Amino acid sequence: MSILEIAKKAKEASLKLQGLPEEMRLTALDAISKALLTHKDEIIFENKKDLEEARKNNLSPALIDRLTLSEKSVIALSLMCTDVANQKQVVGMIVETQQRADGLLIQKQRIPIGVIGMIFESRPNVVVDGAALAIKSGNAIILKGGKEAQFSNRKLFEIIQIAIHAVLPEGSVQLVETREDVAELLKCDQYIDLMVPRGGSSLIQYVKAHAQMPVVAHDKGLCHLYVHSDCVVDAVNVVLNAKVQRPGVCNALETLILHHSYPKNQEIITALKAAGVEVKDPATDSDYSTEWLDKKISLKYVNNHLEAIEHIKKYSSHHTEAILAQDPKVIEDFMNSLDASCIAINASTRFNDGGELGLGAELGISTSKLHAYGPMGAQEMTTTRFIVTGNGHIRK
Repeated sequence: MSILEIAKKAKEASLKLQGLPEEMRLTALDAISKALLTHKDEIIFENKKDLEEARKNNLSPALIDRLTLSEKSVIALSLMCTDVANQKQVVGMIVETQQRADGLLIQKQRIPIGVIGMIFESRPNVVVDGAALAIKSGNAIILKGGKEAQFSNRKLFEIIQIAIHAVLPEGSVQLVETREDVAELLKCDQYIDLMVPRGGSSLIQYVKAHAQMPVVAHDKGLCHLYVHSDCVVDAVNVVLNAKVQRPGVCNALETLILHHSYPKNQEIITALKAAGVEVKDPATDSDYSTEWLDKKISLKYVNNHLEAIEHIKKYSSHHTEAILAQDPKVIEDFMNSLDASCIAINASTRFNDGGELGLGAELGISTSKLHAYGPMGAQEMTTTRFIVTGNGHIRK
């Protein structure tokens, strides 16, 4: 089937999906959840093929971490489908109502965007995340994963297709595989309503440059954490969690900013080194511009919070910025001066995640502002329209 035919089929499916009752969406999600557990061993077997290729090709530890599926992660994907199903209904819901003096009823209704194209790298779990959120939000979705996860992606897609084929319209969830497919997808603006690239900067820039439909970019996470002089929380614990728990993910800490007067600076640095982190001190301009995705961190010392803010402004990727402080004025300045999809106050950067923020899952973390900013859950994959109800009303 050609890419144009795939896009047309997705558009046809999207028009049917919008009118499906919520019960059918929940049935499909439940079927996927159960199928993932039933075929768990097959998924892990296929994933091992991808991991073998990754090691042969000397992919970085961070990429291998993102590529890996274990029994625990497959179970987590199954639970994610249940979590998404249990989220509040979004499709068809009336979110605003007003009645004019002449009796005309005006309502705003939440509806699906239509067809979403998603191009992503490394993470095979995105196949399930994307499909589950598209189903919950009433959208059709076309997924294009990276070749480094081709065996895992195919198996997960196959399982999803088997699970939903008797419930959802044909073409609701589709997978394409080649690099040439991407170029063709980006031309299908007549059928694809939104393109979502999730991966490295080169992928993001390519999609932005060539897409003929709107793009919501899920770009790099060059995340900062500033420890102010009056910090009273356990800074060592928060910094280690932000940097070391999963260094290869987009909400991991990349640049640590320390106030010169904070008394436990050396304790933080010693703990990072003990955890195997290479501390870039002094760091260069190139270091500050790097999303490490590894056990490396750039270090910056400042004399006050305004210096910290200026540094973050210069290097921020608008993903996640965190502050450990007590002074309300310092915290307010930090929040009001920075442009990021998530500001964490006395908490780890790792909380900028759809599951952690109560969305059930995420399509990704948008670093754009239109149509969404931050983690995109089912609600962020919808838009609204007006419903006007009268009784023979005419405009005067």
